[in-house]
Amino acid sequence: MTCPEPHPSAENQALWRDGWYRFAAPCPSPNFGPRPDGTTIDLIVLHCISLPPGQYGGPEVLQLFTNQLEWQQHPYFQSILGLTVSAHFLIRRDGCLVQFVSCNQRAWHAGVSSYRGRANCNDDSIGIELEGLDGALFEPAQYVTLRALCAAILQQYPIDYIAGHEHIAPGRKQDPGPGFDWKRLQNDLALKDQMLP
Repeated sequence: MTCPEPHPSAENQALWRDGWYRFAAPCPSPNFGPRPDGTTIDLIVLHCISLPPGQYGGPEVLQLFTNQLEWQQHPYFQSILGLTVSAHFLIRRDGCLVQFVSCNQRAWHAGVSSYRGRANCNDDSIGIELEGLDGALFEPAQYVTLRALCAAILQQYPIDYIAGHEHIAPGRKQDPGPGFDWKRLQNDLALKDQMLP
């Protein structure tokens, strides 16, 4: 499984359609559900992932999010055996953007979490995975894609906050970690201080 291609007629589509972003390559995941009634989608959560850890460019993350990972393929996979997770988006090292779940739906990316005095961050957030390793640096191409994606999300949804997985699940998660340049993201999007952790 390689990075899928964007829809061939994407240039004729609206920027968003039913929560799917025009410039993302669709790779639908079965791991999602409805958001609670009356939910306001006001949080973006940034993560990082690589499978096996520190190895980039393979199909394993896409396979994990679509329940197709071969658990015997690598010893590390035994530690996540049976995991059923997803995110809304993945930004690969080269900037390729993949979407797994409609932003109108609840992806399974945050786990046990709390932010802004609210628990269960999956309910009201959009999850973006950066291909990378906790604490390591990210590629310029990833920041370019992240900027464009976040700008589109900010136009479509009433986002008030952007946080890392480490901020919504402190002590349990460390991603994206100190290698992520929050100041760059703030400057790229002209974000107010109170929007960031």
